[in-house]
Amino acid sequence: MVIGWKLHGDGRTPPPGEVVRPGERLSWPRTAGIGAQHVVAMFGATFVFPVVMGLDPNLSIMMSGFATILFLLIVGGRVPSYLGTSASFVGAVAAIRAAGGDSARVTGAILVAGAVLLVIGVIVHFLGGEVIHRVFPPVVTGAVVMLIGFNLAPVVANTYWPQDQWVALATLCFAVFCTVVLRGFWSRIAILLALVFGFVLSWVLDKTAGEITSMLPGQNLLDGAGKACTAEGPFCVATAFPHDRLNFSAVKAADWFGFPHTHAPDFTTSAVLLALPPVIALIAENTGHVKAVAAMTGDDLNPVLGRAIGADGVGTVLATAVGGSPTTTYAENIGVMAATRIYSTAAYYVAAVVAVLFGLCPKFGALVAATPGGVLGGITVVLYGMIGLLGAKIWIENRVDFGDPVNLVPVAAAIILAIGNVTLKITDDFPLQGIALGTIAVLVGYHLLNAVRRPDGAGGGVIAPAEREIGGPVRPGAAGEPGRPGGPGEASDGGGGGSDAG
Repeated sequence: MVIGWKLHGDGRTPPPGEVVRPGERLSWPRTAGIGAQHVVAMFGATFVFPVVMGLDPNLSIMMSGFATILFLLIVGGRVPSYLGTSASFVGAVAAIRAAGGDSARVTGAILVAGAVLLVIGVIVHFLGGEVIHRVFPPVVTGAVVMLIGFNLAPVVANTYWPQDQWVALATLCFAVFCTVVLRGFWSRIAILLALVFGFVLSWVLDKTAGEITSMLPGQNLLDGAGKACTAEGPFCVATAFPHDRLNFSAVKAADWFGFPHTHAPDFTTSAVLLALPPVIALIAENTGHVKAVAAMTGDDLNPVLGRAIGADGVGTVLATAVGGSPTTTYAENIGVMAATRIYSTAAYYVAAVVAVLFGLCPKFGALVAATPGGVLGGITVVLYGMIGLLGAKIWIENRVDFGDPVNLVPVAAAIILAIGNVTLKITDDFPLQGIALGTIAVLVGYHLLNAVRRPDGAGGGVIAPAEREIGGPVRPGAAGEPGRPGGPGEASDGGGGGSDAG
C-alpha cells in the first residue's frame, strides 16, 4: 500500500500488545501526535549536521521531508522510515572544504555519491542482498564507519572548540549527562537538549562575563555566499576579535515565510572521490535499519531492501541537486516505533509535511545559524566520537576476529592512512588522501589478502556465519537505550533508538 490506510480498531490508542501496522492508522489527531514525535526524534541531527557541514539547515530540513515522501512511495509503504541528514558525509565535507571547495562543490560530490547508492540499490534489487555482504563484509564496513568519525577530530580541535572552550566543555558535559542519566524520550533528544543548554549558557555569559575574543563560526572557513574564504572576503578575518556569543540580529530581520536559498551543484573528480567512501556506511545503515523494521513488524522486507537503498540514493540526489544535505534512514525514528508499537506510514507522511513547513520559515533557519561556536564545539565531540565508535560496534556485534591478520593488517593500515591524512599523489591534480585512501586500503587490502590466503576468495572476516548481515540490524533496546546492532533473529520489542551518527 502506498497512500491510503485502514483505520486500526476505533482509531484510538491500541490496547497493550496490539500494534498498528504500516498500512493502518489511528485517528488523524492521534496520527498527527505520533508524527510530531517523529519530527522531534529526527530534528536534532537533521538540523545540526547541515550546520556542521556549512549547508543551509532550512533547505536541508525541507528536502528531508520531500525525500521521506519519495522514499515511502518507492518502497510501496512497506518500510516506515524517515530520511534525515546523514552524518556519514561530515568528514568528506570537511576535507573538501579544507581543499578550498565551496558548498556547490560539496553538494556536487555528494550528489554523485547518491547516484552511486541508487545504482547499488538497483543491483541489490535484481541480484539480492547477498552481493552486499560479499563485497562489504563487517570488517570493511566497521573500518569505514570508524574512519569517517575519527577523521573529524581535527575539525573539533581546530575549528569549533577554540571559539569558546568553556562553553564547549559545559555543553559537552551536559550532553553526556543527558545521554547517560535521562531515559526514554529525553535521552533520544540529548543533543537537542545540549544545544538549548548551550544557547542559554551563552546568553547568561554574555550578560555577566561580557564579550569573548575569538573567530565566529565560518569566518576562517567560508564567506557569506558559501564559497571558499579569501583574505578579501566580506566575512573573513585573519585574527580573533571581541564579540558576543549570541547575535540574534539576523533572526529579527528574517521573514516568517520564504523559500530557502538554493544553488546548483559543481563537480570535480577530487571532491567526488572524497564523497564516495561514505556510500559504504549508507549501505550498512540502510541494511541494518530495514532488518530492524522487519524484526519489529514481522514482515519479510528482503524483497524491498534494494528499493530502500536505491530510494535513499534518490533522496540524496534530490536534496543535493538544489543545495541540500545528504539523507539516510534514521534509527531515532525506528526507536519511536519500537516504543509506541505504531508502525503506520501515515505518521511519517505527517512528519514529512511538518519538515517541509519548517523549511519554509527563514526565521527558523536564522535561529539555527546563530548557534554559538562553543556550543557546536561541545556537541561535535560527542557526535563525531559516536560515529567512530559505531564502527567498533559493527565489529563487536559481528564478532570480527582481529587475531586473523587478514582482518587486522588492512584495518590497521587504513586507520593510520585516514586519521593521519596521508596523501598519495596519483598525479598532481589527482591526489588520494584521508578517508578516501583509507577506504581503498581496507577494501582492496582485505579482499586481496583473503584471495591470496584462500584462492576461492570465500570466508574470512568474521567468526559468525557468512550470512550475518552488514553491521547487523540496528536492534532497538530497552526504552531510552540506544539502538544496537544484532545478528539474525535477534529481534526485540523494546523501545529506544540509536542515532544517525552512524
